[in-house]
Amino acid sequence: MRIISFNANGLRSAAKKGFFDWFVEQDADILCVQETKAQEHQLSGSEFLPPGYHVRFRDATTKKGYSGVAIYSRREPDEVRTALGREDFDEEGRYIEARFGNLSVVSFYIPSGSSGELRQGYKFAIMDWLAPILEEWRTSGRDYVLCGDWNIVRSALDIKNWKGNQKNSGCLPEERDWFNGLCVEPHPAGGCGWVDAYRALHPQGQDYTWWSNRGNARANDVGWRIDYQLVTPSLRDRLRATSVYRDSWFSDHAPFTVDYAD
Repeated sequence: MRIISFNANGLRSAAKKGFFDWFVEQDADILCVQETKAQEHQLSGSEFLPPGYHVRFRDATTKKGYSGVAIYSRREPDEVRTALGREDFDEEGRYIEARFGNLSVVSFYIPSGSSGELRQGYKFAIMDWLAPILEEWRTSGRDYVLCGDWNIVRSALDIKNWKGNQKNSGCLPEERDWFNGLCVEPHPAGGCGWVDAYRALHPQGQDYTWWSNRGNARANDVGWRIDYQLVTPSLRDRLRATSVYRDSWFSDHAPFTVDYAD
């Protein structure tokens, strides 16, 4: 099973840059997209629906052309969920879950706090609210793959300028403590925590997934690893390979692929 996570920063823009031409060559089973930045009717053309795939969207309703998530899959989902019960989060189009038997695949877009104190406060509130939901999923007995842009790095391995970003959103100690707390082994609440698929296979890896559009960050590889696939411990032994595609640029993020044993 191959799953790709990709923050498109506008799916129409990414499509024009050749994203779907690349995607159809990847033999992927599931694609999780963040930041579609469109309404569903704007993504109904054949250029946005590769043959052989089903697609479900969760658009932002509070601000059109903002945020938005989607899941493409070869197999039609048994069930699709698009709300977690917090209206401001749900209506920004930040969560969609597709269920296939005992497997849940989620496309998540966690808020950024980089625009100022107000949004950083909102980000912290969302983190606090999500914690018990993630714990419930982790201990539910279902297999979960949480794909998406979490807007948080875990350690110095995940960001080029570690020291210079300690006071910047996405690298704040409180954010890192929260995120790393999800992945603790053994987990304080029992069992093992969420498994960071990339870090599990590359303990010392330094592959970034996002680069600022400023200051030649991309050319100089001054990046951040903020796009993840977190999996329940039940899937750890099925992890086989990961890759970050950087040969072409469809967005300020790179597609992140994980291969799982069937």
